[in-house]
Amino acid sequence: MINDLLLSSDMEKTNYQTILSRTVVIVCSILIFLLSIELMGISIGEMTGGMIESISAVTANPFIGLFIGLLSTALLQSSSTTTSIAVATVASGALSLQNAIPIILGANIGTTITSTIISMSYISKKKEFKRAVAAGTSHDFFNILTVLLLFPLEVKYHFLEKLSAYISSSIYIAKETGIESSSFGLSLFETSTTWLVSTIGPILTLLIGILLLFACIKFISKWLYKILIGKTKDRFENVVFKNKYRAFGWGLIITSLAQSSSLTTSLIVPLVATGKVKVKKAFQFILGANIGTTITALLAAIFQSEAAISLAIVHLLFNLIGVIIFFLIPYVSQIPVLIAKRLGRITMKVRLVGFAYILFAFFLLPFTLIYFSNNSEKSKDPVEIKSEG
Repeated sequence: MINDLLLSSDMEKTNYQTILSRTVVIVCSILIFLLSIELMGISIGEMTGGMIESISAVTANPFIGLFIGLLSTALLQSSSTTTSIAVATVASGALSLQNAIPIILGANIGTTITSTIISMSYISKKKEFKRAVAAGTSHDFFNILTVLLLFPLEVKYHFLEKLSAYISSSIYIAKETGIESSSFGLSLFETSTTWLVSTIGPILTLLIGILLLFACIKFISKWLYKILIGKTKDRFENVVFKNKYRAFGWGLIITSLAQSSSLTTSLIVPLVATGKVKVKKAFQFILGANIGTTITALLAAIFQSEAAISLAIVHLLFNLIGVIIFFLIPYVSQIPVLIAKRLGRITMKVRLVGFAYILFAFFLLPFTLIYFSNNSEKSKDPVEIKSEG
């Protein structure tokens, strides 16, 4: 009996130490994340002192901004990284809220490439390949359709910009208290980051900030994945996909903790491919993941400028509106799944279609449209100069 008590005491002590160590790791990771945002913000501010007009000119075309966000996220395979960099750039004053919004919308499409690429790994198995492509691309079509609905409204009426600015002005602490955002909360980083930028230069500190940000997000996502899912992976589908609300809720919770929708949405592709989970239920999980991924931008905007907070709210609003449309409205919610299933059937017959889709949607189309948009902007310049003269 004494041995049992000692064993129980040792187990409790081990559990306590495990919880404590995990808490320390999470807190340290968040502090490093905030440090990286501060480093990038100060570095960008130093580097773009006389270049703000040039940056504004490049991103003034919303289509270019959209495809910059898409391309950069497709290459990084992390919308969290792209949105965090965008928040830091807006906070530094180098990028306006209006010009940053298309980049955020593009990032939402670009992040879907990871699950789509993973679905390609089932190419040698006909039926599994069809289901995998349907699961992977349902995430694509949700974001593409949401962008098609909201992007024209944003370009024409600045719908997201106005709504996010109204919300952020209501909750912006520094505005009410009179405390400057740079000295509120992140004051413990201010002296060290300013000294570092002045010592080694803004270019190097910007690179350090980006590397820290990327490494931090990847570390948190993989580390929390092991904690949350590792031991329960075998019964994961039974716990998570019992009904559509549970699937949505788990997608939201896991992604908000892991800070990576790419990781959580990629997790379900094998489950759908092997027939353990239906595409429809996987799509409901993906919708939750899209809300959960917005936590990173919100965290990056903490203690930053009002414009930076507004941009983080834009990211949340975009996904929230998309979820309302494709989760709560009957029949409409089936559209992304039906398109994804259709593509899955086509790729089962012609395997190269899947690879052609990735190359066209994520790389060829954005590059082509950026090229033609740049050319159209250049051709307008002489006319504008002439009219001014």
